Amino acid sequence: MTDTTADLDLASGVSAFESKHFTTAQRLLSPLSDLGHPEALFRMAIMAQNGLGMVRNEANAYNWMRAAAEQGHGLAQHGLGFMYMQGECVAQNGGEAVKWFTLAAAQGLAGSQTTLGMMYEQGIGVEKDPDEAQRWYKLAGF
Repeated sequence: MTDTTADLDLASGVSAFESKHFTTAQRLLSPLSDLGHPEALFRMAIMAQNGLGMVRNEANAYNWMRAAAEQGHGLAQHGLGFMYMQGECVAQNGGEAVKWFTLAAAQGLAGSQTTLGMMYEQGIGVEKDPDEAQRWYKLAGF
C-alpha cells in the first residue's frame, strides 16, 4: 500500500466512521490497523468495543486501543483510561486509568483533565487530594 493510498483509505475510513457507515469504515481501516496506524487502531477499537460494523470483541478493542495509546494517540489514551477506570474490556485498575488519563491530559484533552480532577476529588486510583483535583479542573477550564 502506497502512502497516498493509505492516506486516502484513512480519510475515507474516518469519513465513513463519522457518517456511521461502520462496515465501510471497518473495511477501509482494518488494513491500516494491521500496519499499526494509530488513528485506524483507535477507530477499530471503538467499533470492536461497541459492536459497530463488526461483532463486539473486547479483546480486540483493548489491544487496538492500547496499541494506539502507546503511540501517543491522545483520544486512545483517554479511551484506554476509561477502559481501566470502568473495567470495560480489561480488569478495572484505577492506577492504570490515572496513568493513561495523565498522558492524554498532558496533550490538552479537557475531558481527561476533568476526569483526573474527579479521580483526585473522589480518591479513585489515587489518594484523595482536593488541591490536585482543583488543579486539574482549572486546567480543564472550570
